[in-house]
Amino acid sequence: MPDLPSIDFATFVLSLSHSALLYMGDAPHPEEEHVEPSLPLAKQNIDLLGLLEQKTKGNLTGDEETLLSQVLTDLRHKYVELSENSGK
Repeated sequence: MPDLPSIDFATFVLSLSHSALLYMGDAPHPEEEHVEPSLPLAKQNIDLLGLLEQKTKGNLTGDEETLLSQVLTDLRHKYVELSENSGK
């Protein structure tokens, strides 16, 4: 079994981010060749990260706060773009 990365806040945020990207069809699944995109599941992961941002406000290091903010901004932009394109 391969060594797993240590669990810290950044690993947790990046894991949720990867799941959102996976559901948007923008990241490979570690075990499956193809995964059907699901915008509702992507949104759920983005919303979880947003909740995490709200609940940890004032309790994060500068680097953790920056990471979470940047990840959320990127995911939200990508989600909006995909939502608009899927409606056309």
